[in-house]
Amino acid sequence: MIMIIDDHPLFCEALHMTLTETLAVTRIHAANSLGQALEDLRTGPEPDAILLDLNLPDVAGLDGLTRLRNAVPGVPVVVVSSMADDRIVAAVLQAGAAGFVPKHSPREGFIAAIRKVMGGGTYLPENYTPPTGNDGTGDHGVVDKLATLTPQQGRILALVCEGYLNKQIAFELSISETTVKAHVTAILRKMGAQSRTQAVRIANSASFASILRDGGAA
Repeated sequence: MIMIIDDHPLFCEALHMTLTETLAVTRIHAANSLGQALEDLRTGPEPDAILLDLNLPDVAGLDGLTRLRNAVPGVPVVVVSSMADDRIVAAVLQAGAAGFVPKHSPREGFIAAIRKVMGGGTYLPENYTPPTGNDGTGDHGVVDKLATLTPQQGRILALVCEGYLNKQIAFELSISETTVKAHVTAILRKMGAQSRTQAVRIANSASFASILRDGGAA
């Protein structure tokens, strides 16, 4: 089974046709948000591969990819995005993606990507050149720190970034406020942050805007 996470119905439909007609994939599951995908992964079967659009309404930069990798660490994730700057490709690979396909690629590109990652390889787009010097991934430590969070901690950090208070997070996730406080303390420790505000700042530094700004003009 292959999971597609994208909020554009026409693109999902075209990708669905490509996978079923060319690769003879018989089971495809689509989710239109990261939140829906994570919930489906908790309750349904684990997919063989995931195609993830990073430009989702409930995703901020690399945080979505990191949370997805935490949820299903053994499943290869291929990032699909209209933002194909080499620095962004380098960033998503650093964050654990098994491949990157520009959204404007012909169907052959998507087919090659799925075949490559399901065979245990890494798929890179044509003409990709790894950035030199400042490689555009910003602080690699940020990605590494995000990767240490558990799925629950990733969800809590995302809500903290949205301005939720502990009481609101407890209600949203159906857990006790004491549990939230314990998770927040663990998150601050893992992020190397002294406060919630600093943790949010660190998490936001993994955004695409930061990657492109820190990497300099293209």
